[in-house]
Amino acid sequence: MYEERPPAPDLAARVACHWHHVSESSSTQLVVPDACVDLIWGPGGLFVAGPDTGPMPTEMTAGDVFVGVRFRPGAASDLFGVPLHTLRDQRIPLPALPTAALLAPFTTPDPAAFTTPPPASFATSHPQPALQSEPTFPATRTPPDLATRHAALAAATRTLLTHLTTPGRSAAHSAAPAGSTASTRLPDPAARLTNSARLPDCARLPDSARPADPAAPFIARALRLGRSVSEVARDLGLSERQLHRRSLTAFGYAPKTLQRIVRFQRALRLARAGVPLATVAAEAGYADQAHLSHEVKRLSGVSLRTLAPPSPVPPPASSVLRHLA
Repeated sequence: MYEERPPAPDLAARVACHWHHVSESSSTQLVVPDACVDLIWGPGGLFVAGPDTGPMPTEMTAGDVFVGVRFRPGAASDLFGVPLHTLRDQRIPLPALPTAALLAPFTTPDPAAFTTPPPASFATSHPQPALQSEPTFPATRTPPDLATRHAALAAATRTLLTHLTTPGRSAAHSAAPAGSTASTRLPDPAARLTNSARLPDCARLPDSARPADPAAPFIARALRLGRSVSEVARDLGLSERQLHRRSLTAFGYAPKTLQRIVRFQRALRLARAGVPLATVAAEAGYADQAHLSHEVKRLSGVSLRTLAPPSPVPPPASSVLRHLA
């Protein structure tokens, strides 16, 4: 049973969603790249799942419970005390990261320890259907309180945002050329972009809610909507080399890799919505359906039909599950 829920309003600028997965049987789950970083609480404790560049098959045992916070692409580069590219394709136990001391109070949460209640979507009044419908666990596997773990991870995220741990924010600003407006608004050459692709006005956000590089949301959106790397660099008033450095810092990927992954995710969303594959290829910016099939297989290890079966049945958790270790 896999479920996603929206973040609390004060976390929404950085967090894409909260999620949990309760394994009902022993199986191999497939994790596919999505340009995100997750903070996850699994059977072995807290760990960070870095940005992936390929499929990550994950062995799960009946009764395994994972609870996670998924950060938006480009929103976690300054949170864990190490360059994001060093976490690429990695699952790093929290004690191995500089943030271990900050998050120690949340590793064995006591509901009475939280001074504020969990968000409404995770409140104990919620019936927690994931636990009600699951099979009986072995006597040695007691499922944790999902609401408590969600609340603990939300509190841990607020702690990370309050104590930003890397110089990514200042580094991102220093990477911009003198006089560049990339840290606040797009320069005039990008005015032709649709509103959905424009750089948000980060000046209105609290400092802790702003991404380390305010250009990161625009970079991801523009590449997803089909802009080339050179066009995105020009729109931001950067050289391609400068864009490469900023992308590596913000996402853990070079721009070309980021482009392939966000395009793949767009194609996946379209296919799961029932769009014909030929139309998916055109809409997502692939040369043709063969190009789409090749890229999907390269990034996920399986066909698009496997990830998005052509039936009214909801897609399996294995096709949407993020970063389990």
